[in-house]
Amino acid sequence: PIRAVVFQNHSLLPWLNVYKNVELAVKQSKTVRSKAEIKEWVEHNLDLVHMTHAIDKLPSEISGGMKQRVGIARALSMEPKVLLMDEPFGALDALTRANLQDELMKICANTGTTALMVTHDVDEAVLLSDRIVMMTNGPEATIGEILDVNLARPRARLELAEDTDYHHIRSEVLKFLYQRHAHKEAA
Repeated sequence: PIRAVVFQNHSLLPWLNVYKNVELAVKQSKTVRSKAEIKEWVEHNLDLVHMTHAIDKLPSEISGGMKQRVGIARALSMEPKVLLMDEPFGALDALTRANLQDELMKICANTGTTALMVTHDVDEAVLLSDRIVMMTNGPEATIGEILDVNLARPRARLELAEDTDYHHIRSEVLKFLYQRHAHKEAA
C-alpha cells in the first residue's frame, strides 16, 4: 500500500470507464472512505492529471497520453509514499511526453510523493531526477555509477536549455553510457 506502479503500458481495464478505473484503486487503498469521499477522491486525482473532462469515457475512447494520465491518477489515488514508474512516457509523442513530465514534477512537489523511474531517455532523467542511478548492461546488470542532480526546483524546461549545470550533468550521463560504461563491459 505504500507503493504504486505506473507501467509502460497504461494497464487500464478496457471495460471500465476512466472514473471506474481510478475508483477500483481507491477501493483497494488503505484509507476507508464513504461513497461520497470515494467520489471526491477519484475526482481529485483525475483533476491532478487534468482528466476530469473524460471521466465517463472508456480507454478505447481516449488517446495514449490520456490513458497514461489516468494510470498516474490511479496510482496516486492509492496515496503511495513511492511511485514506481517503468518507462511511463516511452510510447508517447514528444509534446505529450513533455507535458506529462511537467505534470509529474508538479504532482510530486504538491503531494510529497517520491517517484522512482526507469528511463532510457537522458534528458528525461536529468530533468526529473534528484539522483540518477546508471546501470550496466546485460542480464546481470549492476549499478554502474550514481550521479546527484543538484538543479534547483521547480525546474523549467526552457530555462534548463541554457543552464550550464544541466548540460554538465547531461554530459556526465552520456560519458558514462558511451565511454566509461564501454570500459566496464570490456573488463
